[in-house]
Amino acid sequence: MKMQLIRNATVKLQYGGRTLLFDPYLGEKGSGSSYAGREKSPLVSLPMTVEEVLEGVDAVLLSHVHSDHFDAAAQKRIPETLPIICQTEDQQTLGNKDFFNLFPVTDDIEWEGIQITRIAGQHGSGDVLGDMGVSSGYLLEAPGEPSLYWAGDTILTEKIKIFIKDEQPRVILTHSCGAVWDDDVLILMDDLQTIEVCRLAPNSTIVAIHMEAVDHATVTRKQLRDAAEKAGVSEEQLRIPSDGSLLEL
Repeated sequence: MKMQLIRNATVKLQYGGRTLLFDPYLGEKGSGSSYAGREKSPLVSLPMTVEEVLEGVDAVLLSHVHSDHFDAAAQKRIPETLPIICQTEDQQTLGNKDFFNLFPVTDDIEWEGIQITRIAGQHGSGDVLGDMGVSSGYLLEAPGEPSLYWAGDTILTEKIKIFIKDEQPRVILTHSCGAVWDDDVLILMDDLQTIEVCRLAPNSTIVAIHMEAVDHATVTRKQLRDAAEKAGVSEEQLRIPSDGSLLEL
């Protein structure tokens, strides 16, 4: 498995002989929305050209279609013919945008030899969920590859804790910027919840992404690393890659 963090939740993954692009957020710095009223996102530029991001991609995997996960630039630049694997709830939205090679996931599918199991996320709590809508994570499995759980946009719920404890995925990809909405309601994992994931899966490699790219985030990479060190979580277990970093796991 080779994994390259592009920016935010955008990851280019080589897995099972295929290259998947997670949650493409391809706009120029400041080209999108401000989510907290402070600064237009994305807060940083892409570490490479869009052409380089899309080179060799066999399919897109979407956790959901919020504007920091599938923005206007991605919708314009991604070929309509490229396979898009998505949660069932987003199938109509994507179809209305003229994407037709869709593989909706209700529970699980097999795509090109990769088993993809949908794991429900919870994008916040209380009334905020009405604004956030449905978001999913996925467990990926393929012969000769370590199991990969991509949590997507979610807080750490009891159901996810049980899943991690029981499944013990070899690699866990978390969205860890502690983004908030409305009256500072947490809608993504923060430093404490990310550290708890590390403790639930002590033999797994945790890769924290979705950091330092949107203006409603509350946790930086440095804050997460400092909190992890204080909690006794090693740099080997918790990886916090910079944009453009390539990991081989």
